[in-house]
Amino acid sequence: MIKTIQNYLKNEEYKRLFDNFMSLMTLQGLNYILPLITFPYLVRVLGPEKFGLVSFASAFIGYFVIITDYGFNLSATREIALNRENNEKLSEIFSSVMTIKFMLMILSFFLMLLVVFSFDKFRSDWKIYVFTFGMVFGNVLFPVWFFQGIEKMRFITYLNILSKVIFTILIFILVTDQYDYYYVPILNSLGYTTAGTLAIIIISSKFKIKYFLPTKGKIYEQLTSGYYIFLSQLKISLFSNSNIFILGLLCGNASVAYFSAAETLIRVLAMMQIPVVNAIFPYVSKKMQVDKIKTIHNLFNIAKIGSILYIIILFVAFIFSNQIILTFYGESMRNSILIFQILLIVPLSIYLNNIFGTQILLNLGKDKTFFYVLLMTALLNITIIIPLTLAYNYLGTAISMLISEIFLFGGMYYYAKKEIKKF
Repeated sequence: MIKTIQNYLKNEEYKRLFDNFMSLMTLQGLNYILPLITFPYLVRVLGPEKFGLVSFASAFIGYFVIITDYGFNLSATREIALNRENNEKLSEIFSSVMTIKFMLMILSFFLMLLVVFSFDKFRSDWKIYVFTFGMVFGNVLFPVWFFQGIEKMRFITYLNILSKVIFTILIFILVTDQYDYYYVPILNSLGYTTAGTLAIIIISSKFKIKYFLPTKGKIYEQLTSGYYIFLSQLKISLFSNSNIFILGLLCGNASVAYFSAAETLIRVLAMMQIPVVNAIFPYVSKKMQVDKIKTIHNLFNIAKIGSILYIIILFVAFIFSNQIILTFYGESMRNSILIFQILLIVPLSIYLNNIFGTQILLNLGKDKTFFYVLLMTALLNITIIIPLTLAYNYLGTAISMLISEIFLFGGMYYYAKKEIKKF
C-alpha cells in the first residue's frame, strides 16, 4: 500500500495533486478548529441576541460576497488551469477578473448602504453592516481562483493560517462582554483584507503577473464566461444565506443564534470535503478533455468512498448530538440540538452535489444545466421557507434547508447521469 502511494507520488502530476490536497486539508483543519473555539466563546460572551445580530449581518453581507465572486472561483479557475503555461494570458485573465470584481464591489457597497438606511431594522445597527462589509473587500482582494487554477494551494493555506490565527487571538483579547460585539466584524474584515493584500503581493512578485486595464472586449468575455455560474452561485445563496436572513427578519436575532450555532457545526462537517473538491477541480478540468469516461469513473469511486466515510461520521454525530451542542455552546443553546439533528444529512448531500454538479456537469461544459437545477432548488426553497419558518420558527428553517439540499442532489445526479449516457 505504502509502496503504491510512493509510486504515485513519483509522478509529477499526482505529486502536485497530493500537495494541493494536503495544503487544503491543513487549511480546512484550521477552518474546523477556529469556529469550534470562537463560536462557543462568542455565544457565551455576547449572548443569543448579539450573537444572532452578528450572524444576521454576516448572512446579509454574504449576498454581496456572492455578487463580487461572480462565479469566478469556478469559471476563472477553469481558465487559469487551461492557460497556466502562458504568463501573458494569465495576466490578461487576472486583470479582467480583478477589474470586474472591484467594479462589482463598489456597486455592492452603495446597494448595501441603500438597503441599510431604508429600513429601521438595519438602520439602528448600521455600523455592524458597514464593518462586516470589509469581508467583501478582503474577499475581492484574495484571488483564490488564481491559486487553484495554477494548483498552488499551499499559498492559500499559509496566508489564511497567518491572518486567521492572528485575528482569532485578537477576538479573545478584545471581545470580553456583550458590548464588544462590533469588534467581531471588524476583526474578521481585517483578517480577510490582510490575507488578500499578501496574496496580491505574492502573485505580482513570485508569479510575475502584471495588472493592466483590460479592454471592454476582455471584460465582456469574462462576464459572459462566468454568467451562468454566477447565477448558479447566486441561487445557492438563496438557500444558504437566505435561511438565516429570512429567519432573522421573521423571528428575530435569538432564533438566528440557535439556528446559526447548529448550522455552524453542520458547515464544519461539510467542510471536510472541500480539500478534495477544490484540489481535484482543475485536475478534472484537464483530464476531462483527454478521457471523459475514465475521469467520470474515477469521480464515481471518489463519490462512493466519501459517502461511506460521511455516513459513519454523521451517524456518530447524531448519537452524540446532545453532548456536542451542550459541550460547545452551553445550556442556553439547548434549542440548537434538534436543528443539528435535522440538518445532519446536509453535509453528505453537499458532497454528492459537488461531485455530480461541480465536478461532472461544469467540467462537461453544462453550465446552463447546472444553473437550471440550482434555480429550481432556489425557487423551491423560497416557496417553502417562509410558511415553514412562520409555522415552526427555526425548526421550519432547518426543514426547508434539508428539503432543498435533497432536491438539489436529486437534480444534479439526474442530469449528470443523463449527460454521461450520451457517451
